[in-house]
Amino acid sequence: MHVPFRVVLATASRWRAQLLADTGVPVELVPAPIDEEAIRAGDPVALAFARARAKADAVAALLGATFEGVVIGADQVAHVDGVAFGKPLSPADHRQRLRQLRGRGHTLSTAVAFRGPRATQLAVAADFVEHTDLHFRADVADDEIDAYVATGDGSGCAGGYRAEGPGAWLIERIDGDGSNVIGLPVFGVLARLRRLAAG
Repeated sequence: MHVPFRVVLATASRWRAQLLADTGVPVELVPAPIDEEAIRAGDPVALAFARARAKADAVAALLGATFEGVVIGADQVAHVDGVAFGKPLSPADHRQRLRQLRGRGHTLSTAVAFRGPRATQLAVAADFVEHTDLHFRADVADDEIDAYVATGDGSGCAGGYRAEGPGAWLIERIDGDGSNVIGLPVFGVLARLRRLAAG
């Protein structure tokens, strides 16, 4: 798909960038100058939206009035029973969190926000959220969880694991958009970029 304008992701995540780049969309990364941990909201989905919009707004402001493309902000929140859990605070917290998820299902909700001159064609209604349900294996032993935490993999991720890395063996199945698990619901993003490219 040809995109006749700049596409900027308000993130430092190479995983999110690679997801779009693999579809043929040239992507630029501009990390959002915000403290996302300071943003609060009443429920997990509202939290994801608040952070995604704050990232997109901050980078759009950073790029200034001469920017003519679109800024995409995304934020993922892992939650179970309506309670959000962010990135592990410590190795001990990481181990406890993965043990709590063992044998259970939880949801990854990624909110996506579009900003910039091009995005005004889409309006705020273009902002969307994608939900994907994951089910962890019940047969994962404590020593396996300890070994995984010791690798450091997933320590900076919502939920404390990376499905695209060694954390994949924790997962029994995924119900929904697999790209959303990595951090960006590609199909929803591409649908909106197509609308913008068609002008």
